[in-house]
Amino acid sequence: MPRIALGIQYDGTSFQGWQSQPNGQTVQDTLENALSQFATVPLRVQCAGRTDAGVHALEQVVHVDVPMHRSIESWVRGTNSFLPDSIVVRWAHAVDESFHARFDAFKRVYHYVIYNHPVRAPIWANRAGWYHKPLDASKMHAAAQALVGQHDFSAFRAAQCQAKSPVKTMHQIDVQRFGDVIVVSLSANAFLHHMVRNVVGSLVYIGSGKQPVDWMRTLLAQTNRTLAAPTFSAQGLYLAAIHYDAQYGLPAPNDSFQAIFGA
Repeated sequence: MPRIALGIQYDGTSFQGWQSQPNGQTVQDTLENALSQFATVPLRVQCAGRTDAGVHALEQVVHVDVPMHRSIESWVRGTNSFLPDSIVVRWAHAVDESFHARFDAFKRVYHYVIYNHPVRAPIWANRAGWYHKPLDASKMHAAAQALVGQHDFSAFRAAQCQAKSPVKTMHQIDVQRFGDVIVVSLSANAFLHHMVRNVVGSLVYIGSGKQPVDWMRTLLAQTNRTLAAPTFSAQGLYLAAIHYDAQYGLPAPNDSFQAIFGA
């Protein structure tokens, strides 16, 4: 049975997250329904990483086993014809049956967008987290560097996280300001449940002056979630890119916030 990988982009505002639910109001349910209508047989997908309600994806990657041979281009056009405007298949690629969208990914990239202005902006509604007091992005960036490397990230792990280990490797984390918008970009081998939003919440405390720059290092060492800041809003979180070995021939992901948003 042929296996194909698909690159998916979605606006998560109206969905109850990625993972399938009985009411069907998820990205996975909607995508599988569209694929099944196009293929005229039930199809199931495996994703690179589940996203929560309200979280967006610039590039989610899934794989699906299909019981027929059709052109790769038709899987893009045909599936999109059954999808709502909030979800789109951007590319499709034939892969070996050993490929797994989740287990073969070696790096994941997220962007968190903060609209930093005294008054909320309708244009950023559901697209960014909003913080009304001034934030010092340079202090946030300096504090974030304590997270680079292999660490126990229990301080930023949700209580309901099902990961076997809290130890992850953060490859890079940057905080940049573009006018009234602050972008936190993170790349790691994998992320814990709510890890990015919990990191962002603590960085906001530092950027607003509630905590010193070295507080992030202290939190990391204490490995106690209750000592860190509250979980920040889901609205500004974007799954930006999934990286795989070049042997699979998948389209190269674009990690750059500037290239994606035109900042």
